[in-house]
Amino acid sequence: MVEKNSLKETIIQVTTELIEENDGKVDRITARVIATRANIGLGLINYHFGSKEKLIAICVQRIIGEVISNFDTTKVYLTDKERLTAWATHVFNFLFEHSAIAKISILSDLQNYTLKSNSAFTQYGFRNALTSTSDERDKAFLSFVLTAAMQVAFLGCETVKDLLGYDFEKVSDREAYIKKLVSTMLVNTERE
Repeated sequence: MVEKNSLKETIIQVTTELIEENDGKVDRITARVIATRANIGLGLINYHFGSKEKLIAICVQRIIGEVISNFDTTKVYLTDKERLTAWATHVFNFLFEHSAIAKISILSDLQNYTLKSNSAFTQYGFRNALTSTSDERDKAFLSFVLTAAMQVAFLGCETVKDLLGYDFEKVSDREAYIKKLVSTMLVNTERE
C-alpha cells in the first residue's frame, strides 16, 4: 500500500509533467488523464486536493518556486542594481516563456495573496538581491513594487505596448523594461 504522502507526491509529479507537456494549457488536462497517468482512482484527486484546480495551483506554485530558487546567487555582481536587474530579467523572461503557467500563478496569487504565494516568494528572492542596505522595510518595499510592476506588465502586455512602447514578444524589450524599472526604483539610493 502506498503511503498517503507518497501518493500525493506522485499525483503532484504526474500533474506537473502534464502541465509542462501541455505547455501550461491546463484546460487540456482532465482529472481522468491525471488519474490514468498516476495509476490511481479518479476520486483520489478530490480526496487529497479538493479539486483538479487546487491540484494544478499546487503544481504551478512548485514550478514557479523552482524558478525563484534558481536565482544565480553564486555570480558576483558589483552592485545591487546589476544583481536585481539580472534576477528580475530571469523571472520576467520566464513569465513570457511559460505564459500559461505564469498567468495561472499570478491570477491565483491576486485572488489569495499570502506569505506563501509565489508573488511573496518572488519578493523574498528579490530582497536577497539588495545587499547594500540593512533596512528590511526598504528591501520589502522595493521588492514588492518590482514584483507588482512586472506582473501588471505581463498581464497587460498589449496595453503596455501601446502606453510605453515595449513589445514583450522581443527579449530585448523585456530586458530594456526591467533595466529601466530597476534603474528608476534605485535612483538616488545607496543601493546602486
